[in-house]
Amino acid sequence: MFTKRGRTGLGGPLRIGVLHSLTGPMAPNERSIVDSTMMAIEEINEEGGVLGRKIEPVVVDGASDSERFAREAERLIVEQQVQAIMGCWTSSSRKATIPVLERHEHLMFYPPTYEGLESCPYVVYTGGAPSQQVIPAVNWLLDNRGTRFFFVGSDYVWPRSAAAIIKDQLDYQGGELVGEEYRAFHETDFRSMVEKIVEARPDVIINTLAHNTLDFFRELSRAGVDPEEMPTFSLAFGEDLLSQAAPEDRVGGYGVWGYFQSIGSPKNTEFVESFRRRYGADRVTEDVCHNAYVSVRLWALAVEKAGDASPAAVRKAIKGLRYEAPQGPVWVDEENQHLWRTVRIGRIRPDRQFDIVWTSEVVIRPVPYPPYRTRRAWNELLTGLYDGWGGSWDRLPGD
Repeated sequence: MFTKRGRTGLGGPLRIGVLHSLTGPMAPNERSIVDSTMMAIEEINEEGGVLGRKIEPVVVDGASDSERFAREAERLIVEQQVQAIMGCWTSSSRKATIPVLERHEHLMFYPPTYEGLESCPYVVYTGGAPSQQVIPAVNWLLDNRGTRFFFVGSDYVWPRSAAAIIKDQLDYQGGELVGEEYRAFHETDFRSMVEKIVEARPDVIINTLAHNTLDFFRELSRAGVDPEEMPTFSLAFGEDLLSQAAPEDRVGGYGVWGYFQSIGSPKNTEFVESFRRRYGADRVTEDVCHNAYVSVRLWALAVEKAGDASPAAVRKAIKGLRYEAPQGPVWVDEENQHLWRTVRIGRIRPDRQFDIVWTSEVVIRPVPYPPYRTRRAWNELLTGLYDGWGGSWDRLPGD
């Protein structure tokens, strides 16, 4: 769906696309991204706009389908003439959209923390790279929870790539992967997966399920898996989905992000209160919600800096740009267009929030290609996944 079209000429609104799943299995994950994106737009408009012009969002539905994301990105650029796109959650949707961005030399801001192994000049990555999630998480777990890991994930490019990074890191640092299981997006039965976990008795479960995580948690509880003794360390599970979980299911589990709602800074308090005023006192903020908000703010700062909202001007102006975000200071790496950011590890509390148990001493540099393999070898891994799924970035029903 498209919002009402406005003028795009001099003095008219500056139009940006908001491309996320409003329907389908990923819609619950992407709800908070759309909401925080719209909040940032509303705040900037209330402050007078950008270059004296209002921002007009054009909201479209990727419908949890990677190819639809690509088609909608094309429509946003060609028919709606947006200046930038705030879009995508899954890596498969991002990778399907990138050829459209490259063809039109356009620009997209991508807010989730992801697997890395990519650096596209037409994408600003406002979530974390492997050096800001997977790698510090494994380091902390090896120091604090044990050496035996069991990996579970959805069967698409992000979990498969994350697993490869973790296996390389464990080989290098002396850990052990005692099990590895995947499920396609449409699968909801986790009984056999949990049976294998119980049999393997790992020290920690690494969770990269992008969908149906709550079903997985419930199955762990039914099997008597105590999260205090065998915690789940989730790489795609924040406060929004946690608010829907039974407290007894996952108290004692962990997450790793740059942002948690429980950060006690005045800037974050203001951010959380603004979000709740708009969307309800029961709503929560989380890392990808925060990153989507930061994406709009960075875009607006780059437009002001350039004096021009065109994608080419913004791409040039945004390199090295700094912003005081609710999570703390972030800035855009001049080479790979990922954000330098603080990294935090949180432990799930009974109130469905996180106690922050570890914070990086410095702001962490984004490194999208981990040092365990060459860039060529990482690209060969991606090519093998894509070809193995018949020219797709995830395993489709029936594969």
